[in-house]
Amino acid sequence: MKIIVCIKQVPDTAEVRINPETNTLVRDGVPSIINPYDLHALEAGLRLKEQVGGTVTALTMGPPQAEEALREAISMGADDAVLLTDRAFAGADTLATAYALSRAARKVGFDLILCGKQAIDGDTAQVGPEMAELLGIPHIAYVKGLVGFSVEGVRVQRLMEDGYDIVESPLPVLLTVVKELNEPRLPSLKGKMRARKAEIRRLTREDIGAEEERVGLKGSPTQVRRIFAPETRKERKMLTGTAEEQVTRLVEELKSLKCI
Repeated sequence: MKIIVCIKQVPDTAEVRINPETNTLVRDGVPSIINPYDLHALEAGLRLKEQVGGTVTALTMGPPQAEEALREAISMGADDAVLLTDRAFAGADTLATAYALSRAARKVGFDLILCGKQAIDGDTAQVGPEMAELLGIPHIAYVKGLVGFSVEGVRVQRLMEDGYDIVESPLPVLLTVVKELNEPRLPSLKGKMRARKAEIRRLTREDIGAEEERVGLKGSPTQVRRIFAPETRKERKMLTGTAEEQVTRLVEELKSLKCI
């Protein structure tokens, strides 16, 4: 069983700053981490490998320093890692990113692709589904439980607002997972030592046979025009009186603000 887990190196949200002149995220000097949702995808891949055998390959697209995230994935148990890196990929939106990752996935080979439901630095939740569409394979989103898995297909629980659905799909398939799926393991000492010596395979645009017009800024139909932090409002009112009086006052306040 060949399992690919897509991960992304993202800025630590506790340290995110915005450049007031360019309206872009300041990444220099900001600590980076593996996207938290991707850790749950990686844990799912490792558990499946332990249950049914096979290999887990961590795949990411980014600058050379994204290799750090891949080494962390190896320290947790991934068998190998692939870094998709090329100046041509710079400025990619979700579609261009998904295209490049899908081309890399085809080159690596897979039976199952696992992704976190979204990245915390973008929150679009688009890359996984777009990859599946570009690869021409089924996709199941918001997976909260793996009910059954075999060489023929998967049976999963898909998180819904009022519970969950049971969904089945043949292989190959792409799953995007939520944090309720599992608890990611910590890297082991042996894993850290192996990760330090591991060779990270690097692939460029030419290596994956990607069209130049479909990657990076050239292949991005959407562009971010402005990014900003919401203004902090310090206005607040304390409601007093009995519970009934407070509720009545709260309703009046919400009506005045046209919230209800």
